[in-house]
Amino acid sequence: MHSRREFLRKVSASSMLLSGLPWTISASGDLESPPQGKVIRVAIMGLGSYASRVANAMQDCTHAKLVGAISGTPQKLKDWQNKYGIPEKNCYHYNDFDSIKNNPDIDVVYVITPNALHRPHVLQAASAGKHVICEKPMAINAKEGQEMIDACKKAKVKLLVGYRMHFEPKTLEIIRQREAGIYGKVLYFNGQSGFVIGDPKQWRLNKELSGGGAMMDIGIYSVNGARYMIGEEPIWVTAEETKTNPLKFKEGVDETILFQLGFAGGAVASCLSTYSMNNLDKFFLNGEKGFAELNPATGYGPIEGRTSLGELNFPHVAHQTLQLDEMAGILLEDRKPVVAVDGEEALKDLKIIDAIYRAVKSGKKETLNL
Repeated sequence: MHSRREFLRKVSASSMLLSGLPWTISASGDLESPPQGKVIRVAIMGLGSYASRVANAMQDCTHAKLVGAISGTPQKLKDWQNKYGIPEKNCYHYNDFDSIKNNPDIDVVYVITPNALHRPHVLQAASAGKHVICEKPMAINAKEGQEMIDACKKAKVKLLVGYRMHFEPKTLEIIRQREAGIYGKVLYFNGQSGFVIGDPKQWRLNKELSGGGAMMDIGIYSVNGARYMIGEEPIWVTAEETKTNPLKFKEGVDETILFQLGFAGGAVASCLSTYSMNNLDKFFLNGEKGFAELNPATGYGPIEGRTSLGELNFPHVAHQTLQLDEMAGILLEDRKPVVAVDGEEALKDLKIIDAIYRAVKSGKKETLNL
């Protein structure tokens, strides 16, 4: 019986072939290591629930290794040392994080802190000479996002963003089918992204930390999904906000936004972002000759999909395992994924979100120039 690691290696190989990355597959079907078995050595900054999910998924990675942790809570650092075998010398408090520049055993800092802290933390990591992976949204607006891109370029480090769906096999298969002309001319995309958010005191409902509301958390999936499913960039946006609970969703924290995106090729996307409805994680793409559907489309998995050719069947692997392994190829050997995951890609989403918020206020169609 094959071990779990062997199974994941084969699935990773399959996913990388779908994404067009030039990884080498051995005669046995295993993914061969990059030259000299190189790995990216990662320190995670911000040790919350999603960071734990990433850390657990990394235990099955072939080309990425968790070696460090950064937190403002000493007890969390001790817990992570014990759970993941992280050396004490690779653990940092936010106050002494700058000294990471003197640690040659850490290649990459993965920033998983509240949205408004992404910019200062990415700039700090870049200044220390470390490559950066930043969770999405990359920043709270396009201006900050551009500053982050510029800072990383100046420091000569790479900036990647945690778009895990860009490596998900069923998503990649739909993109492949669309590019092969299976669906014909794309006409319409529908994206539904939402859930009922809980604790009203959490940082996601604090504009100073989140930069907004549902749009900055779950709505970005439909923004980004519309782009990679249609395969074009939008040229205009309209939007309307609905707020039923102003006590929970205070000024500047959006509860529900309906938005439309128009594309140069004639396709239209109609999308919903909400913090007040469950059972909303669906993508639907319609073309003149066929369709594609993902439901759920962006959850942690398993993703379920079908197209006009039939059901999509790929084994489920933790998205973060695939993400980190393939990001290793990008960072180590400048591999090119099918859908970009760099700062410039994330900046386009931020420009669209900025325009959505403008459209909510103006009530008018806002032009996009990505």
